[in-house]
Amino acid sequence: MSLPGKAVTQSRKRRPFYRDLSFQVLAGMALGIATGYLFPKFGINLQPVGDAFIRIIQMLIGPIIFCTVCSGIAGVKDFKKVGRVAIKALFYFEVVTSLALALGLVVINVLKPGVGMNVDMHSVHSAAVDAYVAKAHHVVTTSEFLLNVIPHTAFSAFSGGDVLQVLFFSVLFAFGLAAIGDRAKPALDFIDSVSGALFWVIGLTMKIAPIAAFGAIAFTVSKFGFGTLLSLGKLILEFYLTCALFIVLILWPIARLNGFSLLRLMRYIGAELLLVIGTSSSETVFPQLIDKLERLGCEQSVVGLVLPTAYTFNHDGTCLYFAAAAVFLAQATNTPMGWHEQLVLLAVLLLTSKGAAGVSGAAIAVLAATLAASNTIPVESIALILGIHKAMSSAFVFTNIIGNSVATIVVANWEKALDRVALTRELKSGFRPSDVQIGPIKQASGSSAGH
Repeated sequence: MSLPGKAVTQSRKRRPFYRDLSFQVLAGMALGIATGYLFPKFGINLQPVGDAFIRIIQMLIGPIIFCTVCSGIAGVKDFKKVGRVAIKALFYFEVVTSLALALGLVVINVLKPGVGMNVDMHSVHSAAVDAYVAKAHHVVTTSEFLLNVIPHTAFSAFSGGDVLQVLFFSVLFAFGLAAIGDRAKPALDFIDSVSGALFWVIGLTMKIAPIAAFGAIAFTVSKFGFGTLLSLGKLILEFYLTCALFIVLILWPIARLNGFSLLRLMRYIGAELLLVIGTSSSETVFPQLIDKLERLGCEQSVVGLVLPTAYTFNHDGTCLYFAAAAVFLAQATNTPMGWHEQLVLLAVLLLTSKGAAGVSGAAIAVLAATLAASNTIPVESIALILGIHKAMSSAFVFTNIIGNSVATIVVANWEKALDRVALTRELKSGFRPSDVQIGPIKQASGSSAGH
């Protein structure tokens, strides 16, 4: 068994560095920064390059969730397990996002980057905020959010691109397949074939990821420039430090307690982490994360349930952003905000942060809804951070991806649905790009899919 593993590792070492996706994405980002700074008029026109890549991935997310969930649940035929996994995942999400909000409040209060700005709200132009405030009605109440989980039709779930709606339909359909027993085998074989085709398309699409990162970064630098970043540099540095502290103080101990190395996991998903920094979109790496988490030994049924749900309920980095941005705006506008008011803000954020699901560019909209609900910080003050939102979103989607990956492995471990041998082997040797040909259902989880 050891000889093939050594051969794979040696062949991987001989792979030229310039063919590694992580290097290509990093090079694309560096070139994009230079292009945006030196040729801003050209860089501003590159936005469609990054947007096109994001749309291709969004187009594939719904069918991939459907195939993964159906093959996983119908394959194991264990309805009780689905409920168990969902309860454990939601418990984990609520605890960790609460810790993220608490940490965000503590750090922003200690460093106080907004104190001394003395912003006069009469001089702030709030017209740019109106569009974001208008989106806030999408996340008004918990009951509306829960009702929205149920799609109007099976097809509207996929056409609307709502992850939770697709997951809801997929779980019900998978239960139906499991209930009819052997008669579901032709359908499952077809779903496995479709999944293989989808992941082939993903593999092809990832070849243009460096170009997408180049276009997205070039547009950001061209539009906002370095001047905006420097003027609010204290907040950016504070937020990057907060994300780093969250990874070290919360995610690292969780990973250690569950028997795996966080650093090795970050290396394993390194290409995805760089890509979300460039595109500021966590959706761009969703299919690849499904593939990699299954190769790390997580059962397909667990990955298919936990990861899509985490994309809705486990916004670790976004919660850090909400806490930091809200208190920063209070500091900058000299709005009195003691610990009592901040605890109320934390309670509101625990609810409104879940409403980010299904709303494009939802962070600003949800922040607006939160400020309106707390009724202390002027909603119009959001205009102060619009210019640096892109720089901060790169950090919080980076943190979200790490948090969602850790969450999936942890829940799989709790459920005893984690192949420790595969986890150790993959994290030690690193990801092998040559394996991404067939897709995770046939390659990484073939044993479970066939049961």
